[in-house]
Amino acid sequence: MPAPQRHVSGISDSSRWDGFPFRPDDIVLSTPSKCGTTWAQMICALLIFGGPELPAPLTALSPWLDMRLRPLDEVRHVLDRQTHRRFIKTHTPLDGLPVAPGVTYLVVGRDPRDVAVSMSHHRGNLDDAVIRRLLPPAGPAPDRPRPPRPSDPRLRVLQWLDEDLAGLVQHLADAWDRRHDEQVVLLHYADLSRDLAGQMRRLAGRLGIDVPECRWPDLVRAATFSEMRGRADRLAPDEGLGLFADPDRFFHSGTTGQWRDLLTAADEAHYQRRLAALAPAELRHWLHHGTGAS
Repeated sequence: MPAPQRHVSGISDSSRWDGFPFRPDDIVLSTPSKCGTTWAQMICALLIFGGPELPAPLTALSPWLDMRLRPLDEVRHVLDRQTHRRFIKTHTPLDGLPVAPGVTYLVVGRDPRDVAVSMSHHRGNLDDAVIRRLLPPAGPAPDRPRPPRPSDPRLRVLQWLDEDLAGLVQHLADAWDRRHDEQVVLLHYADLSRDLAGQMRRLAGRLGIDVPECRWPDLVRAATFSEMRGRADRLAPDEGLGLFADPDRFFHSGTTGQWRDLLTAADEAHYQRRLAALAPAELRHWLHHGTGAS
C-alpha cells in the first residue's frame, strides 16, 4: 500500500492523520467541500444515535481532524474520549488518508456546477478575519495560492470551474475507482435528494447498523434540508469558532441546478470541454446524475 499523499489547503493539512489511532468501526467522511459533507455527517449521526435528538452539536460529534484552526492534540483528545461509533470529517481525498482495517470510508459526490454555486455562497459567509486569527502563525503553504474573489456571482462560479474543478474531479475519480472496495461507500447528492429514505437505508446496511422500522420516519425527516436548516445552530460546521458571519446562511438552498441561472451557453460549453478533459464518460454521467438516473 503506497504512503498517503499530502494535501494542504488554506486551513487543512492531511499530515494531521499521520499516526492516528483508528478503531475498527470508525467511519471517515472523505467528501469534497460543498458536496454534502454536513448532510452525510447528519445521516451518520442519526443512524448511530438512533434518533433525531443528538447529544451534542454535530461538529463536536464529528470533528474535522485535519482542520488547522484547532490544535491537533485537542481534536485527538476529543476523538479519544468518544465512546460512540466515531464518524470523522475530512475533505482530504482517499489517496491522502491511511487505510486501516475495518474502517469505512464514505465519499459523497455532487454535480460540479452545483458545487461551484454553493461554494460561491459559502465563501461569502466565511469570516476571513476569524480564520486569519486562528490559523497558526507558521504552517505549511497551500498547494497553490487562492486568487482574489470576483464580486460578480457568475465570475465566481467560472473562477471555481477554472481553478478548482480539477481537484474536485481527482478526489471523486479516486473514490469512483474504488467504488467496489468493501471499505468504500459512494453516495451522491442527487441520489440523496431523489430518495433520501432509500439512501439512508442503503448506508445503514453498509455500516451494519440495524434500525427498528418504527424509527425510520423520524430519522429520515430529521435528515431533510428543511429540518436541518431549522437546526443550523446545532448543525452548521462553525466548529464553535465563529467562522461564519451568519450560521443560518450555511444551509443556503439544498437544491440542484442553480447554475442554470448563472451560466451562459458559452460558459456551459467551456465547462463541458474542461470536464471531458478530466473525466471519462461514465464518471461524468455519475458526477452529473448519481446512480439513480439513466
